[in-house]
Amino acid sequence: MDRAPVAIIIGASSGIGAALARTLSGNGYELGLAARRTPELASLASTLKTRAEIATMDVVDSSAAIEELQQLIARFDAVDLIIISAGVGFENPDLDWNPEQETIAVNVTGFAAMAHVAMQCFLTQGHGHLVGISSLAAIRANGLAPAYGASKAFVSRYLQGLRNKVVKAKLPITVTEIQPGFVDTAMAKGPGLFWVASPEKAAGQILRAIQRKKKHVYVTRRWRIIAWLMRILPERML
Repeated sequence: MDRAPVAIIIGASSGIGAALARTLSGNGYELGLAARRTPELASLASTLKTRAEIATMDVVDSSAAIEELQQLIARFDAVDLIIISAGVGFENPDLDWNPEQETIAVNVTGFAAMAHVAMQCFLTQGHGHLVGISSLAAIRANGLAPAYGASKAFVSRYLQGLRNKVVKAKLPITVTEIQPGFVDTAMAKGPGLFWVASPEKAAGQILRAIQRKKKHVYVTRRWRIIAWLMRILPERML
């Protein structure tokens, strides 16, 4: 490759997305940064070592977000990597509708819209790497946040479907699913948290998965133990 690699991060203004921006820039990537909060994006871009284009978008408005992402992609000659890190999650013990609706709008409809644009880009240019941030919550339901777990299960299955599509077509496109445990972000709430990773540590492990073109990784790696337990324990114990 006679140019710098290019990555676009959707949900780049904070948390894992912002940490990935810093990590990828430090490894020579030019970046497209997208999120709702323009001042945070501009502040992040000003600290990076490589070119960084920013785009303001809210994936809740999926039609507008599709256009914004297409325009961001068009600013580069080619895009090698698109990471969908945008997501929300709420504890909702009273099962209020508004948090459920927002979770579905962002984590399901918004995610699918961004993944669709990413795959169209990669199919057109003939190569690319899509990374989606799911969650261990995708494995089993949680009564405190029913929409969150269900939405992350959608993310996991959708990524698997896209991977199946490109593998069968023998296309040079990689699809990677990231399933984090607890990461020290605004979404990590409540008592009983353990094995909490910094966003920087999570970003470092995600970068290694990208470099190795992994299909799936847990972040941090020891969460595979919890994932195994979540799959085998009866529902009453969970």
